[in-house]
Amino acid sequence: MISQQTIASPFALSGVGLHSGNPITVRVAPAAPDSGRYFVYGDNVIPARLSTVGETMLSTQLQTEMASVRTVEHLLAALWGMGIDNAEIAINNAEIPILDGSARPWAEAIADAGIASQSEPRQVLAIREVISVQQGDAFAIAVPSDALRFTYGIEFPTKAIGTQWFSWMPSMGNFASEIAPARTFTMASQVEQLQAMGLIKGGSLDNAIVCDEQGWLNPPLRFDNEPCRHKLLDLIGDLSLLGRSLQAHIVAFKASHALHAQLAQALLAVSDN
Repeated sequence: MISQQTIASPFALSGVGLHSGNPITVRVAPAAPDSGRYFVYGDNVIPARLSTVGETMLSTQLQTEMASVRTVEHLLAALWGMGIDNAEIAINNAEIPILDGSARPWAEAIADAGIASQSEPRQVLAIREVISVQQGDAFAIAVPSDALRFTYGIEFPTKAIGTQWFSWMPSMGNFASEIAPARTFTMASQVEQLQAMGLIKGGSLDNAIVCDEQGWLNPPLRFDNEPCRHKLLDLIGDLSLLGRSLQAHIVAFKASHALHAQLAQALLAVSDN
């Protein structure tokens, strides 16, 4: 039996929202066994579960009838990657701050806060059949496996990124050093269009890596395949909305937050049956 875990003491981090540009403070506190990871915004509770997934354009938004919070994937990935099953996340605005564009500040804060073991066992979803979702040439697949493994592929029409693949196993790797530092990325040609759509108001070269046809505008990269690792980071955050651990090999190619959520929904449906 693997026990559930929560953080040993509260911590808080502040920054700006990637899309809203608003200043935000997040306070993460211990939570009871089986309560899961959930957001508190004023008097409203927003569970970090698939049932609350809303908009998935360039980030994952969670919503109830009374409140919503967007860009949750980096913090949720850090909680999952650091082994935190239960956490209360209090926010003073409807977005999680982008910080440096990665999950590293969250992972470091969790490590500093400490991790506390709890009495209840952790639930595990073991895949017994191939489960897949597809959108055009993009796909996400779950394959039966003796251990959890992630494999991600990306393809972009620029030499700086090109085609990249990366495979990682939590049991043989270290989330804090191998996945968490990977930053969000974009192409310079997309920035003006995204801003015209009311997005990335808080984006800057301090919280994203940006490339044009000649190369990266703000090197150096933290990894040669940092964009691919960041997409894997996003996948982990989105799959954490299952609310349980996985035993499967997850393979994704050119996937989006929407496709991640669709795979998670398919996994949940199999689990419920």
